[in-house]
Amino acid sequence: MLKRVMLLTGSPGVGKTTVLAATVEALAKRGFRVGGMISREVRESGVRIGFEMLDLRSSKRGWLAQAGQKGGPGVGKYCVNLKNLEAIGAVSIIKAVEDCDVVAVDEIGPMELFSRKFREAANMAVQSRKFVLAVVHWKVMDRLVIEVKARIDSEIFLVTYENRGKLAEVLLSRATEYLEQP
Repeated sequence: MLKRVMLLTGSPGVGKTTVLAATVEALAKRGFRVGGMISREVRESGVRIGFEMLDLRSSKRGWLAQAGQKGGPGVGKYCVNLKNLEAIGAVSIIKAVEDCDVVAVDEIGPMELFSRKFREAANMAVQSRKFVLAVVHWKVMDRLVIEVKARIDSEIFLVTYENRGKLAEVLLSRATEYLEQP
């Protein structure tokens, strides 16, 4: 059975998002329609001040979480922007399930799991027949993450400093094999 849900995990800062972004870019260059969302750190003067989300299809951006922001659930020093998470993150995943070959979800982690709409969108992607590339937080013991990891059609990749340079090639191969099957 070909696996279709590729899960990247690993310690913070190891390069999970970089591997995901490289794979998404390579798939797009091969003509596959890729959608969903990617989150990136935002730094000022070398200090991380938050995380920004990017909708891969529309290029719409917004804050996922910021240090010092008021009014959202807290994760460490960051407050989650639920409005953006739902309007950009969840919507990008739902649209990718509807219109794309590949759905990217970065990440299914503590910040994102505060949103019911995001949970539903991530679950929709995993339940679909689409090829899914997702980052899952390495320590989260949430029911959704446990169920996604346990799926028979999922494969988990531990991203390390040693393998991160080659993982995009492995994921590209897995994706192409799945997407080009008759």
